[in-house]
Amino acid sequence: MSTYKITVSQLGSYAEKLRVGDKVLLSGEIFTARDAAHKRFFSLIEENKPLPVNIEGSVVYYAGPTPAPEGRVIGSCGPTTSGRMDKFAPKLLDMGLVAMIGKGERSEEVRNAVIRNKAIYFCAIGGAGALAADCIKSCDVIAFQDLGCESVKKLTICDFPLIVANDCHGGDIFSEGRKKYCE
Repeated sequence: MSTYKITVSQLGSYAEKLRVGDKVLLSGEIFTARDAAHKRFFSLIEENKPLPVNIEGSVVYYAGPTPAPEGRVIGSCGPTTSGRMDKFAPKLLDMGLVAMIGKGERSEEVRNAVIRNKAIYFCAIGGAGALAADCIKSCDVIAFQDLGCESVKKLTICDFPLIVANDCHGGDIFSEGRKKYCE
């Protein structure tokens, strides 16, 4: 397992190098989107309307940050359970999404879409939302403001700590971890 310091713009060229268990310090612009935002994305897709974010080459962080306390850019910003976005993820990956950040296992359909699109699924450390917020340098609501914490936000991150959970070679940290445990 290796450690990489990567920018969002480099992810496409790094995808084939990254393996399950690799640690990544990610920097650049990403956006947040949870269940409600994904539902709205798909309503727009079905209506042939443009999305409020450019999916191609982007990274989505499954998070709903809390309001920023005085003097901070953002409040707590930990990952939410990724499986709730599984019905949406394959289509977004096919549209050019390069990576997703969340916590927990993904469905076989999502894992296949990661392979097919040479993408990555990263896990962020759950329960450490306040610590993750220290890596976020700016936060701007860019869509669906009425959704509150679930609005789509553009985050600028610096050295955001992640672990490769699903790689484009079919690696899956969850099944591999269970197998090692059983040995």
